[in-house]
Amino acid sequence: MDFWNLAIRIIFLSQTTTGILGNFSLILYYLVFYYRECTLKPTDLILMHLMAANAMIILSSGVPHTMRAFGLKEFLNDFGCRFLIYIQAFARSVSIGTTCLLSVLQAMTISPRESCWRDHKVKAAKYIGCSIALLWVLYLLINFIFFLYPFIQMNNKNVTGTRDFGYCSVVGRDEVSGSLYAALLVCPEIFFSVIITWSSGSMIVILYRHKQRVQHIRSTHGSSRTSPESIATQKILALLATFLIFYTLSSVLRGCVAVLHNQNWWLVNINRFTSLCFPSFGPFVLMSHYSVLTRFSFVWMRNKTSSSCCT
Repeated sequence: MDFWNLAIRIIFLSQTTTGILGNFSLILYYLVFYYRECTLKPTDLILMHLMAANAMIILSSGVPHTMRAFGLKEFLNDFGCRFLIYIQAFARSVSIGTTCLLSVLQAMTISPRESCWRDHKVKAAKYIGCSIALLWVLYLLINFIFFLYPFIQMNNKNVTGTRDFGYCSVVGRDEVSGSLYAALLVCPEIFFSVIITWSSGSMIVILYRHKQRVQHIRSTHGSSRTSPESIATQKILALLATFLIFYTLSSVLRGCVAVLHNQNWWLVNINRFTSLCFPSFGPFVLMSHYSVLTRFSFVWMRNKTSSSCCT
């Protein structure tokens, strides 16, 4: 068991460090880019908020799990524990919502002119900022209900059980809060996952049809290089697979941990690992998907004497 404890420590420490570096690097990039250009594309705006939500997940979940793996136990009181859970749930919801928004916007952007989305492309881009703000405010309020509810129901005898997170523990939910949690958080997560699957699948179909149209032209010129459409399709599949695999697996494992009374050591740690996979590794998938690293180099290579639009 000593070997596996050491392995868990290394895994959580590496995962947390990778997530912090990846998310904060992209946040810094977008802040620098906005400072230099005084504007962000709708896609970049979504990505910046997605990275902010992922960073909150890493800090509120990855760091405490890492501290727990290194031997620190029950270092938070009841209020601190509930507040940390509140941040975790809030950030997870925003991360899923912004990922859905990103996927839908990309599907609308590459849709052909004759599609039903042609009249909504410009409008969608204009309302991206409002949509992101609505996501933050909405989930801030919804999760705040679950933060306050236990304090209101402190004397309720229907509340049974204790939820032990290793670094802290709280009294379990009653039937009312469990039903509200499923209706206000779980169901929207499932809905967003379906939308992401649909929009990403639509993008793959659109790119595949476009590839078929230009295939004859490419074969005529004797080009043997991989087409841009194929590369884009692979990156979309990578983004879709990263989100669906890790978040779906995380949701299933969270359900198992919540249902089972005798929690297995392996199940608990695998659940913690999978819940941090997309926030930790998602930034690097997104870097590849949107060629952020290439654009990042151009930001620093711009002419320093060029006038800024902010002045």
